[in-house]
Amino acid sequence: MMKDLLRTEHLSRKDVDLILDTAAQFAKNPFRSKDALANQTVAIYMTKSSTRTRLASETAVAHLGGTPIFLRGDDLQIGRGETISDTAKIISGFASALIVRTFAQSDVDELGAHSTIPVLNGLTDTDHPTQLLADWLTIREVFGSDISGRKFTYVGDGNNMSHAWLTMGAIMGAHVVVATPSGKWAPSDSAIKVAQNIASKSGAKIEVLTDPEVAVKDASVVYTDVWMSMGDPEEVRSEKLKALAPYAVTKNLMSLTASDSIFMHCLPAHRGEEVEADVIDGSKSVIWREAYHRRTTIQAILYHLVRGEIEGNH
Repeated sequence: MMKDLLRTEHLSRKDVDLILDTAAQFAKNPFRSKDALANQTVAIYMTKSSTRTRLASETAVAHLGGTPIFLRGDDLQIGRGETISDTAKIISGFASALIVRTFAQSDVDELGAHSTIPVLNGLTDTDHPTQLLADWLTIREVFGSDISGRKFTYVGDGNNMSHAWLTMGAIMGAHVVVATPSGKWAPSDSAIKVAQNIASKSGAKIEVLTDPEVAVKDASVVYTDVWMSMGDPEEVRSEKLKALAPYAVTKNLMSLTASDSIFMHCLPAHRGEEVEADVIDGSKSVIWREAYHRRTTIQAILYHLVRGEIEGNH
């Protein structure tokens, strides 16, 4: 069994189905397992600012009967030189689980390695597993479980969301496409390789393109993210926005998609930049349901991790 959820690639298809099934139940009845974490605490450690992940995490813990303890980066001695391994051991003595949102994936991996409690990745610079579970629960609600013949497209910056999109799509056996500029704003070679390795077993089709119009042709989902991520240096802004301008999700771009297509965004959004207001606020947008499922899926992950019921992709 898997102790932690540190990376999207660690999940098996069986794990994803289990989490999504439970999350769908939590969506109908948030308090159906209201004693699962009774008299227990969950530490939520964030060095990056957060709206959805923080609200979803604290609410999920409360709905499971636990007490969330929110910790900013400068709340801990880790900012004054205490090691990650020492910090992990201390938190393990007080909490039943740890949710982390930070910059380096290696920090999350190290916390997992030295904690005796489940550690859950709430976002790093290279991955975002909890977001993708919320995305796929939303996709399942709209299209059902049979996704044969459907195409799932991400356009924009080749960031942590593009990586996680490829990986989860591969796990789900889907036809997933990512369209980004070539070069420095393309997905990392290692993330593409991870997705391709999973796809070789799941039967998924992975495409990494540079043409957004080809990418969204007949797509069931068009997904995007902000163009300037937390941690991006301000001096690259003008160059990056210029490179990404052709990848803006406009009504024109959406007109190339399947007739029943939906628009998705992990939020926060910059209307008029990566997406037109008419698209994100239009009839095809499912962003609010998607955001709502951040809570249901984190609740489901915590429920199953603490019970030792996630097998992992061995």
